[in-house]
Amino acid sequence: MAQSSHPEIPARLRPRLARTLLALGALTLVCGLTTPASAQSPAWPARQVRIMVGASAGGGTDVIARLLAEKFSDTFKQSFVVENRPGASNTIAADITAKAGADGHTLLVATNTGQAIAPHMLRLAFDPLKDLQAVGLIVEVPNALLVSASMPVASVRELIAQMKARPQGFRYASSGVGSTQHLAGEAFDLAAGTRAVHIPYKGSSQAHVDVISGEVQLMFDTTSSSMAQIRAGKLRPLALMSPTRSSQLPDVPTLAEAGLPGLEMSTWYGLYITAGTASPVVNALHAELNRVLALPDVQARLKGLGGEMRPMSIEAFAAFNRAEYERFGKLIVDAKVATEK
Repeated sequence: MAQSSHPEIPARLRPRLARTLLALGALTLVCGLTTPASAQSPAWPARQVRIMVGASAGGGTDVIARLLAEKFSDTFKQSFVVENRPGASNTIAADITAKAGADGHTLLVATNTGQAIAPHMLRLAFDPLKDLQAVGLIVEVPNALLVSASMPVASVRELIAQMKARPQGFRYASSGVGSTQHLAGEAFDLAAGTRAVHIPYKGSSQAHVDVISGEVQLMFDTTSSSMAQIRAGKLRPLALMSPTRSSQLPDVPTLAEAGLPGLEMSTWYGLYITAGTASPVVNALHAELNRVLALPDVQARLKGLGGEMRPMSIEAFAAFNRAEYERFGKLIVDAKVATEK
């Protein structure tokens, strides 16, 4: 006869014991599912991720952000959605990101306008160097001196001559006060001995309309924002504010070649996240950004906008951002640009 495994337990109690053990097993299973989840960080991203953009739809920042959103959505199997909040020199979107929860679900694609220039000119409710965590440099593009294709001027020399002949007759557009376009216009006036009136807009795409129509006579814009209008024959680039010519615009001289050396001005685009976000999330985003930037289709798209890619570590990009912050601060003081401070 087989011996009972629990001879000390009376037969009449064994069914009750079995039910008790079954209940305890279920409780153990539930605890096993919940306790580890509370003891470790949840999977990221757990929901839709916002990519904040401080410029209007259609501009260079918006184009780049939507390109990243598409690639990130595919990789992380979660929706990445671009949210445009133009105005205040691109700092509205940065302010939202800086004050978002540090859970990794709010990103920012920003330029040196918001990260290195505006902090010296505006009273901000956040510190871009402390409240935003650098993730990586996306691309750097030169600014171009642009006029309407219908404007009867074919060179920088001709433009300067017309501006001097009509001292109060020229206005230049920018994507906002404190943008690289704004500072480029101020630097141009100083070097050329001209005096154009600054007309700020909430993004490049709105400014293009008035430059093309002749309402505003010129603009210093990024090639990433203006390349489509240049190729469509609506905007004419007179010069690039870069040390060398662009492979995308080989016939366009640099300002130095046009007779105004030392007026280099580029716009760089970077990816940021709310400060305090867990390092694994920041590192995952940095790795994915570098992977995306190495893709042939992405490289072709960014180079088609006149951009140059310079991969950097998280630490190197943060140091680059700080150096640019200091460089533009000095330029603003030297050029006596009016500020709110």
